[in-house]
Amino acid sequence: MQETERPTTRGRPPKITPERIVNAGIEMGLPNITFVGVAAALGVSHMALYKHVPSLEALKQMVAEAIFSRWQIPPVASESPSDLMGYLIDFSASAQALVKCNPGLTPYVIRRLAATQPMLDKIDEHQSQLARCYGIDKDHARWLLATVAFHCIAVADTVYSVAGQEVTGEADRATEVAEMEAEFAEGMRALITGALAMMEQRDLQARG
Repeated sequence: MQETERPTTRGRPPKITPERIVNAGIEMGLPNITFVGVAAALGVSHMALYKHVPSLEALKQMVAEAIFSRWQIPPVASESPSDLMGYLIDFSASAQALVKCNPGLTPYVIRRLAATQPMLDKIDEHQSQLARCYGIDKDHARWLLATVAFHCIAVADTVYSVAGQEVTGEADRATEVAEMEAEFAEGMRALITGALAMMEQRDLQARG
């Protein structure tokens, strides 16, 4: 006698998926992530979470990678491809916002050894796009973006870490942040101006 095949039933969606893990981690914030906290947000035990992520550091790196992958870097293609300085200023502002909105991210994006391969691939593709759009070689594009990103991210991390310390009232803190952000913007403009001048000087020396 042939056994009747049982109809398949649609079960509940899995509670633990990479997307749900990183969403919970982002909601919690990198400095506050714990295995117990993320597991509770997912409605599972922390031991169940360990089956998917081997350590707390791996969990934080997973969340950092997701934050970086979702970062919408300003598109390189522009109506004015000669305005490289304008693009680098826009890029700097975007990197500043990334740090401001994601406390604790800096160590994962400023240190090359901490970056995962998908993060490195995104950086490399951005450098290639910049080189193609603005007619510069890849080494110059890499140096420009790395210089701007490093200083922007490091300074932004300091600015917002200091601003987060509760030493003044809300009004005083808002004023202080506004002043630091204005100084930050001027400093980055000066850095970008100097970096472009250095690149031009190196080109002249290479040709001479």
